[in-house]
Amino acid sequence: MSLRLGLAAMGLVTPLGRGKEATVGPLFDGSRHGLVSDSSLIPGRTVPVGRVACELPQIPRALADYHCRNNRLMLAALDEIADDIAATARRVGPERVAVVLGTSTAGIAEGEAAYTAFRRDGGWPPEFRYRQQENGNLADFAARALGLTGPAYTVATACSSGGKSFASARRLIATGLCEAAVVGGADSLCRLTLNGFHALEAVSSRPCNPFSANRDGINIGEGAAAFLLVRDPAPVMLLGIGEGSDAHHVSAPDPTGAGAAAAMRLALDDAGLTPADIAYVNLHGTATALNDAMESRAMATVFPRGVPCSSTKAMTGHLLGAAGACEAAFLWLALHPGFNAGRLPPHLWDGVADAGLPPLALVAAGTAWPDVDRQAMLSNSFAFGGNNLALVLGRGREAP
Repeated sequence: MSLRLGLAAMGLVTPLGRGKEATVGPLFDGSRHGLVSDSSLIPGRTVPVGRVACELPQIPRALADYHCRNNRLMLAALDEIADDIAATARRVGPERVAVVLGTSTAGIAEGEAAYTAFRRDGGWPPEFRYRQQENGNLADFAARALGLTGPAYTVATACSSGGKSFASARRLIATGLCEAAVVGGADSLCRLTLNGFHALEAVSSRPCNPFSANRDGINIGEGAAAFLLVRDPAPVMLLGIGEGSDAHHVSAPDPTGAGAAAAMRLALDDAGLTPADIAYVNLHGTATALNDAMESRAMATVFPRGVPCSSTKAMTGHLLGAAGACEAAFLWLALHPGFNAGRLPPHLWDGVADAGLPPLALVAAGTAWPDVDRQAMLSNSFAFGGNNLALVLGRGREAP
C-alpha cells in the first residue's frame, strides 16, 4: 500500500456548472443541459459539444501574456480553493507547494483566431502571444496566479493528462520535494481537436450513447478541476493510482482491454483494496465502438461479479486532458459526506445493450449507494498510445 494523501479541497467548472454547489444537483440527477449544438467548429457539421456557459474570471493584468480560455477555466476552478491553497502555503512555505496540471489544448483556440486574423489582415493581432498555445503554460500560469514557487509543470498525455497529474504530484510529495500540491486539469473547445476526432470518424452528431449497441462516437467538451493534495487526513483521500502504457496503437486501444485492466489492478493493489471494496466505477466510456468494447472487457476481467458504474461523459462530453481531473472531482462529490446523501452519477444512454460485449451494472437514475460498507470508488482514464490510468479515491475522516 502506497502513500495515502488527502484531497483537502476541490474546485471545478464543467458544462454541468461552476463550483461544487452548482454541480451536485445536475451530476446526480443526470442532466444534459450543458450539451449544446454547435456548427462553428467542424465545417459543414452541427454536433453537440459540452460548453461551459458561465462567466469566467479574467486573467490578472500582470499575467496578460497567459490570456486564453483554457487558463480562465483553470482560474475558475482555482478561485474556489484559493483560500485553502493560501493557508497551506503559509503553513509549509510557497516553495513547498507544487503545481502539476494536465491539458491537451492549452490556448490553441486563441492561436486559431490569431491565424484567421493573420490570413484576413496580413498581420498577427497585437494581443496574441505564441506562449498562449504552449501546453506548459497552464501550470506556469497557475503557479504565478497563486504565488507558489515550488515545482510547476504540465502533463500532456492526451485524455489521461488530468488523472496523471495526481500520480506525478504524489511522487513529488513522496520524495520530499514538496509538502503539498495543486493538481488537476483543464481543456477548452477548439477546432483542432474537433476536426482531429472528426477525421478519425469518431464524432457523433447526437448526444453520445456510451456502451449502447447504437453508439456512434464522442461529444467533445471543456472544463477544469483543481485539487489541493496534502499529507493530512481529509474527508476524501487519494488511496491508489495505477499507471500503464501498453503502446498497442497510436490511437486505437488494445481490443482485449489488457492494459486497462492492468491499470485498474495496479490502482487497487496500490490502495490495498480488492474489487469487492469498490462501491462505484466512473468509466472512461467515450461512446466510440472500440473504446467501449475494450473497457467493458477490462471491467469484466477486474470486476467479474460486477460493480455499479457509469460514464459521465454523456453529461459533459469528453473533456480530453481535463477528463481525468473532472471525473475525479465527480468521485470527490460522490464520496464527500457534505455533498452527497448516497446517490451515484447515473449512466445516460438509450438502454440498448450491445450483445457482443460483457454486461455492465450501469447506474440508473436515482440509484442509491449500494453498500455503505464500501467506502472507495475508482475512475478510469485511457489515452492515445495506450496511456492508461486508474485512480482510487475513498472516504477519510468526517468533514468538520
